[in-house]
Amino acid sequence: MNVGKDLEKLKLHDYKPLRDIVFESLREAIIDGSLKPGERVMEVQLAEKLGVSRTPVREAIRKLELEGLLIMVPRKGAYVADVSFKDVLDVLEIRASLEGLAASLAAEKMTEEEILHLQMKSREFSKCVESDDVQGMIQKDSEFHDIILKSARNTKLINIIEGLRDQVQRFRVVYFTEFNKSSYLTQEHQRVLEAISNRDSEVAQKYAQQHIVNIKNYIVSSMKDKM
Repeated sequence: MNVGKDLEKLKLHDYKPLRDIVFESLREAIIDGSLKPGERVMEVQLAEKLGVSRTPVREAIRKLELEGLLIMVPRKGAYVADVSFKDVLDVLEIRASLEGLAASLAAEKMTEEEILHLQMKSREFSKCVESDDVQGMIQKDSEFHDIILKSARNTKLINIIEGLRDQVQRFRVVYFTEFNKSSYLTQEHQRVLEAISNRDSEVAQKYAQQHIVNIKNYIVSSMKDKM
């Protein structure tokens, strides 16, 4: 079994415990699809692949199970958790409200420097759309939303939203690849940006929430077409 073919030996850092490095590496591999839904996660093979002992791998597997990214099957071991269509819709429904709250708080708390940074990310996203750079769109979209989230200055909200984002990250490549009206995303980003720049928390909340609802509606429509 070719477990996590894109995984490489870890680069160790003195400032991070080995168990944390292993956990972060496996977590990222699940989110970006290197470890695929339904794939079995075996301690021995992963330890050899990452160049570490089995102990930090075992600890990482337990932690990933608690996050819902791995599931333990009795007498069979750990498997990468699958994400159902309903799971995605449920997460996006929650995210719509929470991302709206984050944008509302950001409109009140974001510094002028952060606004300039947000403007830059919006421009970079637009350039990726123009050049049909899917990976670039995914990265710049994440960076755009991360600036808004962090500027909300609410640690609990940040942790909840980041956890929800991770659960549907595997669908983002498909979304950005198949969505043939990506210019709409640029417009939606711009509306949120303008509302935050104008310190209008109510409008920022409205547009940020609608942005996630639009993504949800597209996924529903896309899935119906394939049924």
